[in-house]
Amino acid sequence: MRETDVLIAGGGPCGLMLANELGRRGVRCLVVDAKAGTAFNPQANATQARTMEHFRRLGFANEIRALGLPADHPTDIAYFTRYAQHELSRISLPTAAEALVRIKSMTGSWSAAELPHRVSQKFVEQALRRHAQAWPSVEVRYGWTLEGFTDDGASVSATVRPTDGAAAQEVRAQFLVGADGARSLVRRTLGIEWGGVTGIQREFMGGKMFAIYLRAPSFLSTLPHSKAWMYVAVNHQRRAFMASVDGVSEYAFHAAIRPDEDADRWTEDDARRVFAEVVGVEIPIEILSMGTWLAGHALVAQTFQRGRVFIAGDAAHLFTPTGGLGYNTAVEDAVNLGWKLASVIRGHAPAALLDSYEAERKPLAERNTGYARRFADSVGLFSAKPELEDASAQGEAERERAARHFNEHARLEFNIPGVTFGGRYDASPVIVGDGAALPPDEPNVYTPTASPGGRPPHAWLDDGTSLYDHFHSEWTLLALGPEAPATAAFESAAQALSIDLRVVRMAQPSLRELYEAPLALIRPDQIVAWRGGPDVDARSVLMRVMASTTSPTRTIQ
Repeated sequence: MRETDVLIAGGGPCGLMLANELGRRGVRCLVVDAKAGTAFNPQANATQARTMEHFRRLGFANEIRALGLPADHPTDIAYFTRYAQHELSRISLPTAAEALVRIKSMTGSWSAAELPHRVSQKFVEQALRRHAQAWPSVEVRYGWTLEGFTDDGASVSATVRPTDGAAAQEVRAQFLVGADGARSLVRRTLGIEWGGVTGIQREFMGGKMFAIYLRAPSFLSTLPHSKAWMYVAVNHQRRAFMASVDGVSEYAFHAAIRPDEDADRWTEDDARRVFAEVVGVEIPIEILSMGTWLAGHALVAQTFQRGRVFIAGDAAHLFTPTGGLGYNTAVEDAVNLGWKLASVIRGHAPAALLDSYEAERKPLAERNTGYARRFADSVGLFSAKPELEDASAQGEAERERAARHFNEHARLEFNIPGVTFGGRYDASPVIVGDGAALPPDEPNVYTPTASPGGRPPHAWLDDGTSLYDHFHSEWTLLALGPEAPATAAFESAAQALSIDLRVVRMAQPSLRELYEAPLALIRPDQIVAWRGGPDVDARSVLMRVMASTTSPTRTIQ
């Protein structure tokens, strides 16, 4: 019998991020995934700024930023009738190199420790795996399948088996996390149903899609326009989008399938034909993989936990991939759950703390699937008329109409600091709210606020460092301003409650103004848990944010 603290089913971004969160805290975990290794296909291709901030917190943001596109490659999103024909619209965004230069001068909505990065999930998974396997308490097994499990209330017993048919192994864990994708065995075994909507039909990004991972060395020389990161085709015959994977010759191509087409039977010749339709000319391509997938989901599981078993990532929520929200939401699931599992396993918090995982992440999943659906409607319900490509006055008018629409759409979907930074946990039982008026939740505008439940307002300090770089890896108490109050009450209460708390004093008056309070308590996942002044019962605050009614125990009851 193999013993571990946490068994993680699924070695994608969510499962690997969770392994890193647990590993850095010395928690034993075993990751199993039926695949032979990390993803081969590009899958998600954009890492949001908030996700990059978490990679920075773990110490490898620069490593991630060096992956994917070359540092000087454009990250523009451009819209065409066909790639070799008319350009309709373009939103220009900074290259990776420019992001490093610009970031310290950006204020307001985009004040952040990190900016977004255009990098394929396949590269991110490789980095996450390397770091996860470096932790002594983490074991990662690809080529192993979770076959079944039972939760007896005291532990979870599971059977895992190598995919080559070798002997199965029994595993006993304190907790099981199903990060095992859209067809999650864990979710189905628990009998958890989906909520939300599916089967949404649109001209594009609603219904069956055809995916090709391809190599096209001559594409950029064929393109009569400036190169971009994402190329979107809008015409009456075939809607599609294509993202550059390596900035040189590899691309992730996705095309809408018409109702009269049976793409499941398509051959490589069909794939080349579809690609040529979208480019507007035939160019040689090497097909690395191909297949179909279904767009039109906005689904969230009805519950994220049953007993000692949790679900996360695509097992808990399914997106239409507009806005790139699925992978990034999955990473934050792992960030949220990781510190809570570690706190309970190490005896620093009661099991009740784990109830806050669903209370916090399910509303966020519903919010984010709603935003993704809104973006998909914006791009997918646009009707491309046959005249769009005509060399006529009517064709020019149609192209102007399309340009107006996609200029607006591009900014709606790809300039989203509000979505990226504005998620909040206001209804959480482990957030001590202060009743402050909150800014509206809008996709394209983010107004920083230190009101408990959200991301701490970011600032670059006088010495050129990020405020976030001064946060403790566990709990941080910010003492702000030139006359910051004493913090002894919090320090003594934290010691008594076995909470790893560090006081960080920042005398800059601007930070006191930004946080609108002299004290702010920051969680391990960099969420404001409480803010206020010295006239507070520090022990009560700390017990509330750890879901504790008594002193912590050292074992799971």
